[in-house]
Amino acid sequence: MPSTLRAAAVAAFAGLALTACSQTGSNVAGGSSLPGTQSTATRQIASSSESAHELPGAEIYEGSVAYHRVCGDVDLPGLARCFVLMRDDAGAHGTKPDGTPIGLNPSDLQSAYNLDVTGGTGQTVAIVDAYDNPNLESDLQVYRAQWGLPTCSSSNNCFQKVSQTGGTNYPQGNTGWGLEESLDVDMVSANCPNCNILVVEADSNSDKDLGASVKEASKLGALIISNSYGGGEYKTEDSSKSDYNVPAVVTASAGDSGYGVEFPAASSYVTAVGGTTLDRDSKGKRGWIETVWEGSGSGCSLYATKPTWQKDKGCKNRTVADVAYVASPGSSVAIYDTYGGNGWTQVGGTSVGSPSIAAIYALAGNASTLEGTGASYGYAHTKDLYDVTCKPKYLCNGEVGYDGPTGNGTPDGTGAF
Repeated sequence: MPSTLRAAAVAAFAGLALTACSQTGSNVAGGSSLPGTQSTATRQIASSSESAHELPGAEIYEGSVAYHRVCGDVDLPGLARCFVLMRDDAGAHGTKPDGTPIGLNPSDLQSAYNLDVTGGTGQTVAIVDAYDNPNLESDLQVYRAQWGLPTCSSSNNCFQKVSQTGGTNYPQGNTGWGLEESLDVDMVSANCPNCNILVVEADSNSDKDLGASVKEASKLGALIISNSYGGGEYKTEDSSKSDYNVPAVVTASAGDSGYGVEFPAASSYVTAVGGTTLDRDSKGKRGWIETVWEGSGSGCSLYATKPTWQKDKGCKNRTVADVAYVASPGSSVAIYDTYGGNGWTQVGGTSVGSPSIAAIYALAGNASTLEGTGASYGYAHTKDLYDVTCKPKYLCNGEVGYDGPTGNGTPDGTGAF
Protein backbone atom coordinates (compact mmCIF):
# COMPACT_ATOMS: atom_id res chain seq x y z
CA MET A 1 0.00 0.00 0.00
CA PRO A 2 1.42 3.46 -0.85
CA SER A 3 2.59 5.44 2.16
CA THR A 4 -0.03 8.16 1.56
CA LEU A 5 -2.82 5.59 1.85
CA ARG A 6 -1.24 4.05 4.94
CA ALA A 7 -1.06 7.49 6.52
CA ALA A 8 -4.69 8.20 5.71
CA ALA A 9 -5.70 4.86 7.17
CA VAL A 10 -4.00 5.60 10.45
CA ALA A 11 -5.55 9.06 10.61
CA ALA A 12 -9.01 7.62 10.10
CA PHE A 13 -8.35 4.89 12.65
CA ALA A 14 -7.33 7.38 15.30
CA GLY A 15 -10.23 9.73 14.55
CA LEU A 16 -7.80 12.46 13.57
CA ALA A 17 -7.50 14.39 10.33
CA LEU A 18 -4.22 14.86 8.51
CA THR A 19 -2.96 18.39 8.92
CA ALA A 20 -1.85 20.41 5.94
CA CYS A 21 1.28 21.16 7.91
CA SER A 22 2.28 17.55 8.46
CA GLN A 23 5.84 16.73 7.51
CA THR A 24 6.87 14.14 4.97
CA GLY A 25 6.41 10.57 6.15
CA SER A 26 4.59 11.53 9.35
CA ASN A 27 1.11 12.39 10.50
CA VAL A 28 -0.71 13.26 13.66
CA ALA A 29 -1.76 9.74 14.46
CA GLY A 30 1.21 7.60 13.68
CA GLY A 31 3.31 7.97 10.54
CA SER A 32 3.18 5.72 7.52
CA SER A 33 1.80 2.61 9.16
CA LEU A 34 -1.28 0.44 9.13
CA PRO A 35 -3.44 0.52 12.25
CA GLY A 36 -2.91 -2.61 14.27
CA THR A 37 0.04 -3.78 12.14
CA GLN A 38 2.49 -5.88 14.14
CA SER A 39 6.23 -5.53 13.77
CA THR A 40 8.06 -7.95 11.48
CA ALA A 41 10.67 -8.10 14.24
CA THR A 42 9.97 -9.37 17.71
CA ARG A 43 8.46 -6.70 19.92
CA GLN A 44 10.64 -6.59 23.00
CA ILE A 45 8.54 -4.11 24.95
CA ALA A 46 4.92 -4.57 25.95
CA SER A 47 2.79 -3.06 28.66
CA SER A 48 2.85 -5.26 31.73
CA SER A 49 -0.68 -4.36 32.76
CA GLU A 50 -3.81 -3.32 30.92
CA SER A 51 -4.44 -0.80 33.68
CA ALA A 52 -1.34 1.00 32.48
CA HIS A 53 -3.49 2.06 29.48
CA GLU A 54 -1.09 1.86 26.57
CA LEU A 55 0.01 -1.00 24.37
CA PRO A 56 2.87 -0.70 21.87
CA GLY A 57 1.94 1.30 18.78
CA ALA A 58 1.81 0.26 15.16
CA GLU A 59 5.01 -0.12 13.17
CA ILE A 60 6.24 3.06 11.47
CA TYR A 61 8.82 3.36 8.71
CA GLU A 62 11.40 6.10 8.30
CA GLY A 63 13.15 5.04 5.13
CA SER A 64 14.54 1.58 5.90
CA VAL A 65 14.26 2.14 9.64
CA ALA A 66 11.28 0.49 11.36
CA TYR A 67 10.17 1.50 14.84
CA HIS A 68 7.15 1.75 17.11
CA ARG A 69 5.92 4.00 19.90
CA VAL A 70 6.50 2.02 23.07
CA CYS A 71 3.69 3.76 24.96
CA GLY A 72 1.12 3.69 22.17
CA ASP A 73 -0.01 5.92 19.33
CA VAL A 74 -2.99 7.90 20.59
CA ASP A 75 -3.41 10.45 23.40
CA LEU A 76 -6.22 9.71 25.84
CA PRO A 77 -7.87 12.39 28.01
CA GLY A 78 -6.09 13.00 31.29
CA LEU A 79 -3.30 10.54 30.50
CA ALA A 80 0.23 10.93 29.17
CA ARG A 81 2.27 8.77 26.80
CA CYS A 82 5.99 8.29 27.11
CA PHE A 83 7.73 9.35 23.90
CA VAL A 84 10.42 6.69 23.54
CA LEU A 85 10.55 5.04 20.11
CA MET A 86 11.99 1.54 19.80
CA ARG A 87 13.76 0.29 16.68
CA ASP A 88 12.27 -2.88 15.15
CA ASP A 89 14.44 -3.44 12.07
CA ALA A 90 16.95 -6.27 11.89
CA GLY A 91 20.30 -5.47 13.45
CA ALA A 92 18.96 -2.68 15.67
CA HIS A 93 19.65 -4.48 18.92
CA GLY A 94 22.64 -6.03 20.62
CA THR A 95 26.29 -5.38 19.86
CA LYS A 96 28.73 -5.30 16.99
CA PRO A 97 31.12 -8.24 16.47
CA ASP A 98 33.68 -6.46 18.65
CA GLY A 99 31.15 -6.26 21.51
CA THR A 100 30.43 -2.53 21.14
CA PRO A 101 26.73 -1.67 21.47
CA ILE A 102 25.03 -0.42 18.31
CA GLY A 103 23.86 3.21 18.31
CA LEU A 104 25.10 6.63 19.38
CA ASN A 105 27.16 6.46 22.57
CA PRO A 106 28.20 9.09 25.16
CA SER A 107 31.36 10.07 23.26
CA ASP A 108 29.31 10.60 20.09
CA LEU A 109 26.81 12.85 21.88
CA GLN A 110 29.49 14.80 23.71
CA SER A 111 31.29 15.36 20.40
CA ALA A 112 28.16 16.33 18.49
CA TYR A 113 27.12 18.93 21.05
CA ASN A 114 30.58 20.20 22.02
CA LEU A 115 30.22 19.25 25.67
CA ASP A 116 32.97 19.52 28.28
CA VAL A 117 31.70 16.90 30.72
CA THR A 118 34.24 17.54 33.46
CA GLY A 119 31.63 19.68 35.28
CA GLY A 120 28.35 18.75 36.91
CA THR A 121 29.70 17.50 40.23
CA GLY A 122 27.14 18.12 42.97
CA GLN A 123 24.33 18.80 40.48
CA THR A 124 21.19 16.62 40.58
CA VAL A 125 18.95 15.90 37.60
CA ALA A 126 15.50 14.60 38.50
CA ILE A 127 13.67 12.25 36.15
CA VAL A 128 9.87 12.01 36.36
CA ASP A 129 8.21 8.97 34.78
CA ALA A 130 5.23 6.73 35.48
CA TYR A 131 5.35 3.26 37.07
CA ASP A 132 8.32 1.25 38.32
CA ASN A 133 11.33 -0.25 36.62
CA PRO A 134 12.77 -2.65 39.22
CA ASN A 135 15.96 -3.21 37.17
CA LEU A 136 16.73 0.47 36.70
CA GLU A 137 19.70 0.85 39.02
CA SER A 138 21.39 -2.41 38.02
CA ASP A 139 20.92 -1.69 34.31
CA LEU A 140 22.36 1.79 34.79
CA GLN A 141 25.56 0.25 36.18
CA VAL A 142 25.99 -1.82 32.99
CA TYR A 143 25.49 1.25 30.76
CA ARG A 144 27.97 3.39 32.66
CA ALA A 145 30.60 0.64 32.95
CA GLN A 146 30.43 -0.02 29.20
CA TRP A 147 31.42 3.55 28.41
CA GLY A 148 33.87 4.09 31.28
CA LEU A 149 31.61 6.53 33.17
CA PRO A 150 31.99 6.90 36.94
CA THR A 151 29.83 4.67 39.12
CA CYS A 152 26.44 6.16 40.00
CA SER A 153 24.54 4.02 42.49
CA SER A 154 22.52 4.28 45.66
CA SER A 155 25.55 3.05 47.60
CA ASN A 156 27.58 6.15 46.74
CA ASN A 157 24.56 8.49 47.00
CA CYS A 158 24.69 9.33 43.30
CA PHE A 159 21.46 7.50 42.38
CA GLN A 160 18.13 7.64 44.18
CA LYS A 161 14.72 6.26 43.21
CA VAL A 162 11.55 7.25 45.05
CA SER A 163 7.79 7.04 44.69
CA GLN A 164 5.67 10.11 43.97
CA THR A 165 5.42 10.67 47.73
CA GLY A 166 9.17 10.44 48.23
CA GLY A 167 9.23 6.95 49.76
CA THR A 168 10.22 3.48 48.61
CA ASN A 169 6.73 2.01 48.20
CA TYR A 170 7.12 1.95 44.43
CA PRO A 171 4.18 1.74 42.00
CA GLN A 172 3.40 -1.29 39.87
CA GLY A 173 5.85 -2.11 37.12
CA ASN A 174 5.36 -1.28 33.46
CA THR A 175 7.89 -2.35 30.85
CA GLY A 176 7.00 0.39 28.36
CA TRP A 177 7.53 3.22 30.83
CA GLY A 178 10.39 1.15 32.25
CA LEU A 179 12.21 1.47 28.92
CA GLU A 180 11.60 5.23 29.12
CA GLU A 181 13.22 5.31 32.55
CA SER A 182 16.25 3.40 31.28
CA LEU A 183 16.62 5.84 28.39
CA ASP A 184 16.32 8.84 30.69
CA VAL A 185 18.96 7.80 33.23
CA ASP A 186 21.31 6.70 30.44
CA MET A 187 21.02 10.07 28.70
CA VAL A 188 21.68 12.01 31.89
CA SER A 189 24.75 9.80 32.33
CA ALA A 190 25.92 10.39 28.75
CA ASN A 191 25.61 14.18 28.88
CA CYS A 192 26.64 14.77 32.50
CA PRO A 193 28.61 11.79 33.86
CA ASN A 194 29.30 13.55 37.17
CA CYS A 195 25.68 14.48 37.89
CA ASN A 196 23.56 12.82 40.55
CA ILE A 197 20.30 11.25 39.40
CA LEU A 198 16.94 11.32 41.22
CA VAL A 199 14.11 9.24 39.72
CA VAL A 200 10.55 9.95 40.87
CA GLU A 201 8.09 7.24 39.80
CA ALA A 202 4.48 8.38 39.51
CA ASP A 203 1.74 5.98 40.61
CA SER A 204 0.25 6.11 37.10
CA ASN A 205 0.51 7.96 33.80
CA SER A 206 -2.31 10.32 34.75
CA ASP A 207 -1.67 14.05 34.49
CA LYS A 208 -2.43 14.31 38.20
CA ASP A 209 0.13 11.74 39.32
CA LEU A 210 2.86 12.96 36.98
CA GLY A 211 2.30 16.54 38.10
CA ALA A 212 2.46 15.48 41.74
CA SER A 213 5.77 13.76 40.98
CA VAL A 214 7.22 16.96 39.51
CA LYS A 215 6.29 18.77 42.70
CA GLU A 216 7.82 15.98 44.78
CA ALA A 217 11.08 16.21 42.82
CA SER A 218 11.18 19.92 43.57
CA LYS A 219 10.31 19.30 47.23
CA LEU A 220 13.28 16.93 47.45
CA GLY A 221 15.56 19.73 46.28
CA ALA A 222 16.00 19.05 42.58
CA LEU A 223 16.72 22.22 40.59
CA ILE A 224 16.49 20.45 37.21
CA ILE A 225 13.56 18.17 36.34
CA SER A 226 13.07 16.20 33.11
CA ASN A 227 9.74 14.96 31.68
CA SER A 228 9.85 12.70 28.60
CA TYR A 229 6.12 12.37 28.08
CA GLY A 230 3.05 14.30 27.02
CA GLY A 231 -0.65 14.29 26.35
CA GLY A 232 -3.48 16.50 25.20
CA GLU A 233 -3.71 20.14 26.20
CA TYR A 234 -6.40 21.50 28.54
CA LYS A 235 -7.64 25.00 29.36
CA THR A 236 -6.02 25.50 32.77
CA GLU A 237 -2.69 23.86 31.86
CA ASP A 238 -0.57 27.00 32.19
CA SER A 239 -2.08 28.69 35.24
CA SER A 240 0.17 29.89 38.04
CA LYS A 241 -1.04 26.86 40.02
CA SER A 242 0.41 24.46 37.44
CA ASP A 243 2.37 21.55 38.87
CA TYR A 244 5.17 22.53 36.49
CA ASN A 245 5.48 26.00 38.01
CA VAL A 246 8.15 25.00 40.53
CA PRO A 247 11.45 26.63 41.58
CA ALA A 248 13.45 24.56 39.13
CA VAL A 249 14.48 24.33 35.48
CA VAL A 250 11.93 21.95 33.94
CA THR A 251 12.38 20.27 30.54
CA ALA A 252 9.72 18.45 28.50
CA SER A 253 9.79 16.46 25.28
CA ALA A 254 7.86 18.04 22.38
CA GLY A 255 6.32 14.79 21.09
CA ASP A 256 6.78 12.28 18.29
CA SER A 257 3.81 12.75 15.94
CA GLY A 258 4.95 15.69 13.84
CA TYR A 259 3.04 18.96 13.77
CA GLY A 260 0.94 19.35 16.91
CA VAL A 261 1.45 20.42 20.51
CA GLU A 262 1.55 18.25 23.63
CA PHE A 263 1.41 19.16 27.31
CA PRO A 264 3.60 19.74 29.35
CA ALA A 265 5.81 20.92 26.47
CA ALA A 266 3.18 23.63 25.83
CA SER A 267 3.71 25.12 29.28
CA SER A 268 5.57 28.40 29.49
CA TYR A 269 7.15 27.06 32.68
CA VAL A 270 9.21 24.44 30.82
CA THR A 271 11.90 24.24 28.19
CA ALA A 272 10.24 22.37 25.31
CA VAL A 273 12.70 20.05 23.52
CA GLY A 274 12.17 19.21 19.84
CA GLY A 275 14.06 16.73 17.70
CA THR A 276 16.63 16.40 14.94
CA THR A 277 18.30 13.83 12.74
CA LEU A 278 22.02 13.65 13.50
CA ASP A 279 24.58 12.27 11.04
CA ARG A 280 28.34 12.22 10.83
CA ASP A 281 29.90 14.77 8.48
CA SER A 282 33.52 14.09 7.63
CA LYS A 283 33.79 17.29 5.57
CA GLY A 284 32.45 19.79 8.09
CA LYS A 285 34.31 21.47 10.96
CA ARG A 286 31.81 20.22 13.51
CA GLY A 287 32.04 16.62 12.33
CA TRP A 288 28.26 16.26 12.48
CA ILE A 289 25.28 17.59 10.57
CA GLU A 290 21.71 18.01 11.80
CA THR A 291 18.38 18.42 10.04
CA VAL A 292 14.85 18.63 11.35
CA TRP A 293 13.38 15.27 12.34
CA GLU A 294 10.00 14.87 10.65
CA GLY A 295 8.38 13.44 13.78
CA SER A 296 9.25 16.28 16.13
CA GLY A 297 6.27 17.92 17.83
CA SER A 298 5.81 21.60 17.05
CA GLY A 299 3.18 24.28 16.65
CA CYS A 300 0.98 26.73 18.53
CA SER A 301 -0.45 25.96 21.95
CA LEU A 302 -4.21 26.11 22.21
CA TYR A 303 -4.22 27.62 25.69
CA ALA A 304 -0.79 28.65 27.01
CA THR A 305 -0.20 32.37 26.54
CA LYS A 306 2.89 33.56 24.72
CA PRO A 307 5.81 34.23 27.06
CA THR A 308 7.37 37.69 26.82
CA TRP A 309 10.69 36.15 25.81
CA GLN A 310 9.25 34.39 22.76
CA LYS A 311 9.15 36.78 19.77
CA ASP A 312 8.08 34.70 16.75
CA LYS A 313 5.07 36.13 14.90
CA GLY A 314 3.28 33.03 13.64
CA CYS A 315 1.65 31.98 16.91
CA LYS A 316 -0.55 34.15 19.10
CA ASN A 317 0.05 31.72 21.97
CA ARG A 318 3.08 29.78 23.16
CA THR A 319 5.11 28.18 20.36
CA VAL A 320 6.75 24.75 20.68
CA ALA A 321 9.72 24.07 20.78
CA ASP A 322 12.52 26.08 22.45
CA VAL A 323 15.60 23.94 21.71
CA ALA A 324 16.26 20.51 20.22
CA TYR A 325 18.41 17.39 20.43
CA VAL A 326 18.81 14.25 18.34
CA ALA A 327 15.54 12.27 18.20
CA SER A 328 15.22 10.44 14.88
CA PRO A 329 15.08 6.64 15.19
CA GLY A 330 17.46 6.67 12.23
CA SER A 331 20.00 8.39 14.50
CA SER A 332 19.13 6.28 17.52
CA VAL A 333 21.05 6.08 20.77
CA ALA A 334 22.27 2.90 22.46
CA ILE A 335 20.72 2.17 25.86
CA TYR A 336 20.66 -0.80 28.21
CA ASP A 337 17.40 -2.27 29.53
CA THR A 338 16.57 -5.74 30.84
CA TYR A 339 13.09 -5.05 32.20
CA GLY A 340 11.06 -6.30 29.26
CA GLY A 341 14.06 -5.87 26.97
CA ASN A 342 17.09 -8.03 26.26
CA GLY A 343 19.87 -5.63 27.14
CA TRP A 344 21.41 -3.35 24.53
CA THR A 345 18.93 -1.75 22.15
CA GLN A 346 18.49 1.36 20.00
CA VAL A 347 15.83 3.95 20.71
CA GLY A 348 14.86 7.42 19.56
CA GLY A 349 12.15 10.05 19.98
CA THR A 350 12.13 13.43 21.69
CA SER A 351 12.40 11.38 24.90
CA VAL A 352 16.12 11.38 24.15
CA GLY A 353 16.22 15.16 24.31
CA SER A 354 14.48 16.08 27.56
CA PRO A 355 16.89 14.29 29.94
CA SER A 356 19.84 15.28 27.74
CA ILE A 357 18.98 18.98 27.81
CA ALA A 358 18.30 18.70 31.56
CA ALA A 359 21.78 17.23 31.98
CA ILE A 360 23.29 20.07 29.94
CA TYR A 361 21.60 22.60 32.24
CA ALA A 362 23.32 20.74 35.07
CA LEU A 363 26.68 20.90 33.28
CA ALA A 364 26.26 24.65 32.87
CA GLY A 365 25.71 25.03 36.62
CA ASN A 366 23.23 27.91 36.35
CA ALA A 367 20.03 26.18 37.47
CA SER A 368 19.84 27.95 40.83
CA THR A 369 19.65 31.30 39.04
CA LEU A 370 17.25 30.15 36.32
CA GLU A 371 14.46 28.67 38.47
CA GLY A 372 11.27 28.70 36.41
CA THR A 373 12.89 30.68 33.59
CA GLY A 374 15.21 28.15 31.97
CA ALA A 375 13.74 28.44 28.48
CA SER A 376 14.09 32.22 28.35
CA TYR A 377 17.87 32.04 28.86
CA GLY A 378 18.37 30.26 25.57
CA TYR A 379 16.55 32.98 23.64
CA ALA A 380 19.15 35.46 24.85
CA HIS A 381 22.09 33.17 24.00
CA THR A 382 21.34 31.82 20.54
CA LYS A 383 25.00 32.19 19.52
CA ASP A 384 25.65 29.16 21.71
CA LEU A 385 23.24 26.97 19.74
CA TYR A 386 23.64 25.21 16.39
CA ASP A 387 20.95 26.58 14.09
CA VAL A 388 19.12 23.71 12.39
CA THR A 389 17.87 24.65 8.94
CA CYS A 390 15.99 22.78 6.25
CA LYS A 391 12.82 24.07 4.58
CA PRO A 392 10.53 27.11 5.01
CA LYS A 393 7.28 27.22 7.05
CA TYR A 394 8.85 27.68 10.45
CA LEU A 395 6.14 25.91 12.46
CA CYS A 396 6.71 22.70 10.53
CA ASN A 397 10.27 22.66 9.24
CA GLY A 398 13.65 24.17 10.01
CA GLU A 399 14.56 27.63 8.79
CA VAL A 400 17.29 30.14 9.62
CA GLY A 401 16.80 31.31 13.21
CA TYR A 402 13.81 30.18 15.24
CA ASP A 403 11.51 27.40 14.02
CA GLY A 404 8.95 25.13 15.64
CA PRO A 405 10.55 21.66 15.57
CA THR A 406 14.00 22.77 16.74
CA GLY A 407 13.35 26.09 18.47
CA ASN A 408 16.50 28.18 18.48
CA GLY A 409 18.70 25.18 17.75
CA THR A 410 20.73 22.44 19.44
CA PRO A 411 23.48 22.77 22.09
CA ASP A 412 26.88 24.07 21.06
CA GLY A 413 28.40 23.68 24.49
CA THR A 414 26.57 24.91 27.58
CA GLY A 415 26.41 28.66 26.93
CA ALA A 416 22.67 28.72 26.19
CA PHE A 417 21.85 26.87 29.41
